[in-house]
Amino acid sequence: MILALDDVKLSLGGRPILKGVSLTLDKGEIYGLVGPNGAGKSTTIAAALGLLPVTSGAVRLFNRDPRVHGDALRSRIGALPEQNGFHEWMSAEEYLAYFASLYRLEYSSSELADRIGQIGLEAATGLPISTYSRGMKQRLGLARALIADPRLLVLDEPTNGLDPRGRREIHDIFLALAGTGTAILLCTHLLDDVERLCSRVGFIVDGRTVAEGRIGDLLQSRAKTHRFRVRLAGALPADNSKLSLPVRILSHEGEWAIVDIPADTAPAVAWRDLVFRGWPITEIVSAGGGLEELYMDLTEANSEPHRRAA
Repeated sequence: MILALDDVKLSLGGRPILKGVSLTLDKGEIYGLVGPNGAGKSTTIAAALGLLPVTSGAVRLFNRDPRVHGDALRSRIGALPEQNGFHEWMSAEEYLAYFASLYRLEYSSSELADRIGQIGLEAATGLPISTYSRGMKQRLGLARALIADPRLLVLDEPTNGLDPRGRREIHDIFLALAGTGTAILLCTHLLDDVERLCSRVGFIVDGRTVAEGRIGDLLQSRAKTHRFRVRLAGALPADNSKLSLPVRILSHEGEWAIVDIPADTAPAVAWRDLVFRGWPITEIVSAGGGLEELYMDLTEANSEPHRRAA
């Protein structure tokens, strides 16, 4: 096991921040850590790396206590925080060589060039970091996190500032790293990043893990509906209001209707029923209701204001 947190609680200045966080991450896995702002995600990362002492619960990093063996363990970890600091007078080569030296590593110019090429910064070779765009700095931060070929990569909002093509390229790097056995802890607000990259996900709300597991299993067990956009070749049957339909119609404008299907109903069965009832369906497009709906449901149901109002 690369990383394990078991019912971790943590207070700062007497104030509870983490109130029961659990997760496990093994070799070659990409784990998504998601939740609203202020939920405790960054504090969870700090506790996992041994940077903050926990009040109770257990943290195991490479099967050891990071508070006791932190320096040795952190040499096997690469981290990309949400807020990066850069020595902006340096070039990318100088910057990476400097961070490599902190790990007591020395790379040749060609090796540094390979690493710069890996994250798509070839065009910036020799230029000071002060001239970089936000997306370029994000790529350089990733190269820095990878400089010691870590066994665990901790990423906080790693695709901030990247355009869609850049995000896809970074995704491919993460998937390739996982394929070689690197474990990745991904903290992000971008649920499409989680859906594309992560095998498992943990939802943190108000300092607690409120759901954790494989995405497909969580959707199957907890999602209430699946949402679709349905294209129609004509008007809906006039007797819709008198019948019990296998869907809930949310809106109908022009040739498109948006409908929800209960999670316990197979979509194919619903479509067959609707066609039998005279719905002129020509196209069906998924419109969410998956991970996004699960996120909204979990964060609303488990938020502190919600509990106080109840």
